[in-house]
Amino acid sequence: MRSVRKPPPKSILVRGVNWLGDAVMSTPALLRLREAFPGVRITILTPAKLSDLWQHHPAVDVVISIDEGQRAWAIARRLREDAFDVAVILPNSFRAALEVWLAGIPRRIGYRGQWRGRFLTEPVPCRPRSLETRKRTLREIRHLTHSSPAVPSREASDSLHHIHQYLRLMSYLGANSEPLRPELKVTEEEVEDFLRRWRIELPASRLLFGLNPGAEYGPAKRWPSENFAAAAIEIQKRTNCRWLIFGSQNDAALTAEITARIEAARNPESGIQNPKSKIPSVLNLAGCTSLRGLCAGLKACRVLLTNDSGPMHVAAALGTPVVALFGSTSPDLTGPGLPNDPNHRLLTANVSCSPCFLRNCPIDFRCMKRIEVEQVVDAVVKRGTLAGEKGR
Repeated sequence: MRSVRKPPPKSILVRGVNWLGDAVMSTPALLRLREAFPGVRITILTPAKLSDLWQHHPAVDVVISIDEGQRAWAIARRLREDAFDVAVILPNSFRAALEVWLAGIPRRIGYRGQWRGRFLTEPVPCRPRSLETRKRTLREIRHLTHSSPAVPSREASDSLHHIHQYLRLMSYLGANSEPLRPELKVTEEEVEDFLRRWRIELPASRLLFGLNPGAEYGPAKRWPSENFAAAAIEIQKRTNCRWLIFGSQNDAALTAEITARIEAARNPESGIQNPKSKIPSVLNLAGCTSLRGLCAGLKACRVLLTNDSGPMHVAAALGTPVVALFGSTSPDLTGPGLPNDPNHRLLTANVSCSPCFLRNCPIDFRCMKRIEVEQVVDAVVKRGTLAGEKGR
């Protein structure tokens, strides 16, 4: 039977994802959608905490925010005010599909599963090459560590990366599914406002380096704080950089500890840094920036040292080189930018139990503890130097 050709859409709703890193990884799909439908109005429905991420983005015309605690019926009523004829649902949750179904949008495209097939007009099967992200049990981890204490390093497989999860959905509307680098937009004025806001004035010989020691998912994704501090101190010795430390309010104690260690290293008695310098060596911004402020700050940095986290993805999407440390998660799945991008360096300990996808390590945290400080220092110094040569 000949398939019926569907008319091109006039107004597309994209139900956005709920986490910062995932939102950044969805930008290639939005860009491909814009490429396929340059004259069509594209609206993104997103949690309010992420709405500012889409400012100035070339793929988005309208942003509709979901307030925390807002009921599905209220969201649906808001969506009915617009004449959407297609909705693409990026999250895999039951709730996201319900919102769009209640709004009465004629075409509803999303992944099947989570008991939500009845809400979709075009349920899409999961990608055949998606990476298994099931959390490993303690018994499995003990078996892996006893039978094979280490695994060989390998190149990232670009076919596994999470950006393909969103690109595949857009292909059902006829968009190109070839990957693009995630992309966000920050204006020069925003960066200048950020520097003025925090009174950052640097001589030509002083560089801004970023440090992001937190990770919302849990402790298993976080390199030890003493290692971050030791690396930051040594990098400062080699480059004379100034550190900007990023994080949420939940990271306040962590970032305060690292800040104190770096500042203590500048004590005249230590001899590590020049005590005559009047420019602070570190600025702790954890919990002090808006989302747009975070974006501007990351854009201003020459390089970012970070765990696998939302700010890692933001920095890469803004063109800032990243040195990222992976333990319980997989760089194949959630690495910054596009896989094998030479602008970024992804470090792992190559232990047999990683990735386990657990929030807390049930054994000895070897996946993070075995990433050496000197290895991190060399990677950051190299990325910071290369970025300078390219005129960042």
